[in-house]
This record gives sequence, structure tokens and C-alpha cells, in this order.
Amino acid sequence: MSERLAKYMARCGVCSRRAAEELIRQKRVTVNGNIVDTPAYNVDGSEKILLDGEKLPQIEAVRLWIYYKPTGLVTTHRDEKNRPTVFSHLPEDMPRVISIGRLDLNSEGLLLLTNSGELSRKLELPSNGWARRYKVRVHGMVDADKLADLKNGIEVDGVKYGSIKAEVETVKGTNAWLLVTLTEGKNREIRKVMKALGLEVNRLIRLSYGPFQLGSLKEGEVKEVPQKVLKEQLGAKLLS
Repeated sequence: MSERLAKYMARCGVCSRRAAEELIRQKRVTVNGNIVDTPAYNVDGSEKILLDGEKLPQIEAVRLWIYYKPTGLVTTHRDEKNRPTVFSHLPEDMPRVISIGRLDLNSEGLLLLTNSGELSRKLELPSNGWARRYKVRVHGMVDADKLADLKNGIEVDGVKYGSIKAEVETVKGTNAWLLVTLTEGKNREIRKVMKALGLEVNRLIRLSYGPFQLGSLKEGEVKEVPQKVLKEQLGAKLLS
């Protein structure tokens, strides 16, 4: 059974399908000694496929890990500013993985990691409608009515954000902890929205991503999701 070359590369865990398509356009991929320069190319896996002259990793069973990302790490394999990365801080016995979505430098908490570029692409799709839940500490005077109104969406600096559920957990003076749930997860969405409400975010912890929970995991720890749980939560369609 044949499939697009980029999808095959993603299933090998090299990168996401989108990134694989770009590598192909850059003429860095060869099939049976011939350079492929279009993503519209099918393979069945029996071919000799090389990326930058190196063989692709063998396709393994799809695996998923939950990682408690500390603050101060960027969610990228390489950083042009030479800042420490998530991937340089993982245990040495971890296979090569990619992240499902990102957490910015100053955010912490649950980050999903997988050996499958294809799974990463599927789980990042907005059509999944997976909720991301955060615990957020803010400084400023909290207006409960404005928070509640976020359920109707908000526009900030010309960018429209979808429905956000935000509720106050605790308040102490001008500091408060909020529980925030959203499904879009645009770049720095919570920080920008809170700033528009006159609130400064000084700590942001992701507690869950879809059905996967941070639980009792401690900062810097990582645990693999058992295959049984993975199949129950994702089903055959997402794992194929």
C-alpha cells in the first residue's frame, strides 16, 4: 500500500508531515538514488529513502509521553539564540521525539511528546476540539464579569480568539489564581487576552491537553502513556 512520501517520513518520526514536505521541496530527500522535489510522490516503504544522505529511522509503534516542561526551556530542537531546549533536557534513554503543540519559554506544565510526526499533526488539528486546561496566576484587579464574558470570544490587536472559559480559583490582594480552558491555543493566547483585561500573567501551568492530565508529575519528569490507554483515548483512526 503506497502513501505520500511526506506522510511516510512523518510516520518514521523524522518530523511533522508539513516539515517533511518542506524538506522534499528543498531537494534533501532521495528515493532509490533520485532526488524528489515534489510532495506529490508516493512510496510503499520498500524503497531506499535517504534524508541528507542518511537512512530514515524504522517505523515503530506510535508512542506518547507526558512531560512536565519547566520554565526557561524553548520547545524546539534547535534555537537560534542558543537557549536551552526541551529536547536537550529529556532523559538519555528517550528515543527521538517531537512535541504536540508548544509551550512558550515562560510557561510550564503538560507537554505531549511523540515519536510520530503524523500523530503530532493529527492531534494539533483544531477540528479535534480538544480542550487545553491551565492554571494561571495573574496580578491586577480581577473583574469576574469580564472573565465570564470571555466565553463569547474576544478580539485583541486585530486577532480574534474563540470561546475561553475562565474562572477564579483564589484571590489574595491583587494576585489571583485562575482556571482557564480553551480549544484554540493560539500563540501566547492566554497572556495576550489577560493583558487586554488589565491582568499580568506571572505564572502559567498547563494541566491537561484533551484526555491527558499532568496529574502528580513533577517538574522535569516524563512518563509514557501505556499503549492500552493510548488506544482507548485515540482509537485506531488516530494511531494509523
